[in-house]
Formats: sequence, structure tokens, C-alpha cells
Amino acid sequence: MDVIDRETAQAIGNGESLFAGLDLPEDIFTDNVVFIRQVRAGISGQLVRRAIKVLNERDLFVTLLETDSSNLHRFYKRKALGRNQSEEVLDTLRLYYQAANVFGDADVAREWMHCEVPALRGSRPVDLVDTAQGRDMIRQVLGKIEYGEFS
Repeated sequence: MDVIDRETAQAIGNGESLFAGLDLPEDIFTDNVVFIRQVRAGISGQLVRRAIKVLNERDLFVTLLETDSSNLHRFYKRKALGRNQSEEVLDTLRLYYQAANVFGDADVAREWMHCEVPALRGSRPVDLVDTAQGRDMIRQVLGKIEYGEFS
């Protein structure tokens, strides 16, 4: 997939509404304090379930939660995940939110996440999301796309 320029992406439409169905505080993806409070409180297993449905990324969440596909349903029953798992999931959602805003469309962002990106040494962003360093690398590339450093 060729990288879409910001103007074209914005003409497609904004992907923010995709995340409205997650039932999270409105500014969790833009306000670090709200984000930290939610991490400390933990996220519910039902949020994980909704996030998988919204992003259509079951395998990604299996990796994030360090489980296997047959045990994922056990997470859905949890009242609150621990801090580390909550932070992994929320930070990943925040990354998808950023990508949706950069590309102007959640579907385009999800497609980009599955493409080999030269700026990530040919890696697919979705394959790097399971580590904090990987998410930081993806954020840096998204920032460069947003500000027109890549065409």
C-alpha cells in the first residue's frame, strides 16, 4: 500500500467515531492524566471484547494479553485487568486512534497497520504493537506522515 497523504486521508473522513463504542472517557486518548487514571483503575474484560470487535484484531489482543485464542474468552469475564495488561491494551487503542486521525479513516488506518512500512525497516506496524518500543516507533512514523515528512 502506498502511503496516503494527509489531505487525501482527511477527505475520506475521520475515524474517531469508531472508538466511541468502547465506552471509555471521551478524552482518554488525548489526555495523559485520564489515560493514567484508567490504567490504574484497570479495564474490564468486556472492554477487551468490544475492542476486539471494533478493531477486528483478535490475534493482536491474544498477543497483547499473552494468551492463546482458546483462552481469550476468560479475559472477557474479568472485572478489571491488571495495570500492565490494561496499559498494553489502552496504549494500543490509543495508537489505533492516532492512526485513524492521521489517515482520516479507521479502515485506512487498520489497512496501514497490516502493510510493510519502509520506515519500520519493512515491518508491519501490527507486528510491533506488542512492545512499548514498537508502539513508540509506530507513533514516530505516524507523526512524520502527519507532518508531511513522508509522501
